[in-house]
Amino acid sequence: MTNDFYCDEVLSGNTPVDKVLETDNVLAYYHTKPSYPVHIVAIPKHHISSLITLEENDNQLLLELFDVIKKVAAMVTEAKGACKVITNLGDYQDSKHLHWHIISGKALKS
Repeated sequence: MTNDFYCDEVLSGNTPVDKVLETDNVLAYYHTKPSYPVHIVAIPKHHISSLITLEENDNQLLLELFDVIKKVAAMVTEAKGACKVITNLGDYQDSKHLHWHIISGKALKS
């Protein structure tokens, strides 16, 4: 098991998602198990392990990813007044696929 929810489940179509914004190389969708009232995830459509494993040939993809993150963050900020954009690394990164969380509101109790 690769511990890559995004490749194994989302991008493969095994887990359906509610899309927010999609380009040829990037997908932003509502988190399947949200921790915040607004919890959107943005991912590249091909596997990159994390922010610190990006290579020079990923620069164009990274620009496209950040353009999607910027647009989604602007939509959330317009609707809710504020948002946070977060990525995790190392042990904080549950799924070993580069992803960014766009969140707004107080954390939901689990």
